Amino acid sequence: MNEKRTIRVIVADDSPVARDLLTEVLNSDSRLEVVGIAKDGEQAVDLVRRLKPDIITMDVQMPRMDGFEATKEIMIVEPTPIVIVSGNIGSPDVEKSMNAIRAGALTAIGKPPSPQSPEFEQAAGQLIDTVVSMASVKVIRHRRTRRQVDESKDSAAVRAIDTPLPAVVAIATSTGGPEALDKLLSELPVDFPLPILVVQHITTGFTHGFVSWLDQCVPLKVKEAVDGERVEPSVVYIAPEHGHLGFSASKRVQILDQPPVDGFRPSGTILFESAARVFGDSTVAVVLTGMGSDGLNGLRSVRQVGGYVIAQDEQSSVLYGMPRVAAEAGLANIVLPLDTIAYYLVQLARRISNWTGGGRSGGKGKGDETDSAG
Repeated sequence: MNEKRTIRVIVADDSPVARDLLTEVLNSDSRLEVVGIAKDGEQAVDLVRRLKPDIITMDVQMPRMDGFEATKEIMIVEPTPIVIVSGNIGSPDVEKSMNAIRAGALTAIGKPPSPQSPEFEQAAGQLIDTVVSMASVKVIRHRRTRRQVDESKDSAAVRAIDTPLPAVVAIATSTGGPEALDKLLSELPVDFPLPILVVQHITTGFTHGFVSWLDQCVPLKVKEAVDGERVEPSVVYIAPEHGHLGFSASKRVQILDQPPVDGFRPSGTILFESAARVFGDSTVAVVLTGMGSDGLNGLRSVRQVGGYVIAQDEQSSVLYGMPRVAAEAGLANIVLPLDTIAYYLVQLARRISNWTGGGRSGGKGKGDETDSAG
């Protein structure tokens, strides 16, 4: 008889109260067992080496070695799924949480409040569900120095010249998305001539910090999308937490207060469908790492109007869910490793009049956020 194995968890947090609460919450679920408790990042690294857990919950603000540095070290010496559990969703904790995700952590979530709080049960359930779902993710070992990619040798990208002239890039991603977006957008030139709209599934309360963090990391300007604004080239628009991101008929940003689609708001499907409706075959849709199938029906709309779909490949995805369903449904024009997608987008954009594919120097494009011209 095959009995399901208990998921072994290490809790890393410098607060005794938080450690006790997290341990009690996690041990309350029969699928989970806390096998080690660390008071700082150094202890966490040591426990991971010795106990080899299935997953770690990691605080970001800790003495001696914080959660970011501990995550970096664990992903090098003993790659293990890590969930950042932050007690403060304001800066600088969000910035450190995003940096930890960049270093290999899978996602970030807020700590449950006191058991006396009316929000405790929901928050505790969300923590348990996150830890259970992330424990099965296969993470890869990181190197101490980042691998350099010689994009000039990638012959696949030149095939993009046969596609229609692009007008907008729409991206949907979930688990692993912050790191993937950081890597992809960092490889685009500061004068990239297309607007980029992004749906990133992220824990409630983290969006503002995520936008600020990403804006500091990449050459393009990154901002939270505002209803009614005109989209500008060289600007990345991130969907707000509680609204769907799309386009109006006048090609302006539209934030839609509608119910979740397939459990998601914002929804990749809404973004892709809207882009296809407004921009037609000039739509470039990109689906990156993530759990589930959000965006699938929207990609059908993109292909129906002649738009172009790029899916991240399995080897470079933290979770090959969203890209997998796109590829298996025959909706991806091409499946590419993450470190090639930016180069491919540049090849698509090179045919835009008066753009030569400039360098990465110079300031961020500020766009025109208030202009009322359609």
